[in-house]
Amino acid sequence: MGFFSGLFSKKSEGPQPIGEVTHYYGGLGVAIVKFHRPVKVGERVNFKGATTDFKETIKSMQFDHQDVMEAKKNQEVGIKVGNKVREGDHVYEA
Repeated sequence: MGFFSGLFSKKSEGPQPIGEVTHYYGGLGVAIVKFHRPVKVGERVNFKGATTDFKETIKSMQFDHQDVMEAKKNQEVGIKVGNKVREGDHVYEA
């Protein structure tokens, strides 16, 4: 093994995010999240960022102003959240 072989290996350090916050509507308490995999209402998630760290069960989701029970992979959905989130915050399985 050469000197550089360890530098470029793809080791996953800890849990991988399942989504990312793309927008937050503070007045409504709604986070717009783009998920990297399908996610269903009832799943527990952890919002984590520079100043964000809380867990919440997804109680409702909307896509195009319609209630949905599941977000598809790479779909952006609105989720009602109890705490403030910020653009760029990651979402993990809780």
